[in-house]
Amino acid sequence: MSFTDMLMIAATALSPLIAVQVTRFLDDRNEERGRKLQVFKTLMATRAYNIAPAHVEALNRIDLEFSPKKLLEKAVLDIWQQYLDHLGNRQMEPAAWNIRRVDLLVDLLYAMGKALGYDFNKTQIKNGTYSPTAHGRLEEEQEKVRSMAIELLEGRRVLPMYITNLQTQNIPPQS
Repeated sequence: MSFTDMLMIAATALSPLIAVQVTRFLDDRNEERGRKLQVFKTLMATRAYNIAPAHVEALNRIDLEFSPKKLLEKAVLDIWQQYLDHLGNRQMEPAAWNIRRVDLLVDLLYAMGKALGYDFNKTQIKNGTYSPTAHGRLEEEQEKVRSMAIELLEGRRVLPMYITNLQTQNIPPQS
């Protein structure tokens, strides 16, 4: 048996194994990218609603999905840490805090977009969202209802009651 014959046998025997390994590698890589894209798309879709549960969940998945071993993804993780630190900072005046929060979120989304191959600029990210005023009003009203209900249940608020249409006629006498 010649060397060429041995190579042909080895290639025939190993090619299915190699094909399976290459397929698994490509599937794993696509799944990993898909998870990163899901985080990015969720954050982009909810950037105007930063307290939405999907937004908060996506933020908390950044550490799981992005790797510090890849340069562009490390930038994402670094900005995420700055943003997370800011979210916990209660020392700033609320208006200034919110302006800084928006700027850091824009920086985070910009870095994520770069890492994932998107070409958004920061102005697009910051201003390219649709958020109806009715949504904001609805959130404010829901917060007011929740806080007033808590005050009522804790005894810090009373429920006003008014008697109307009291009939004084045809009341049977009490014995």
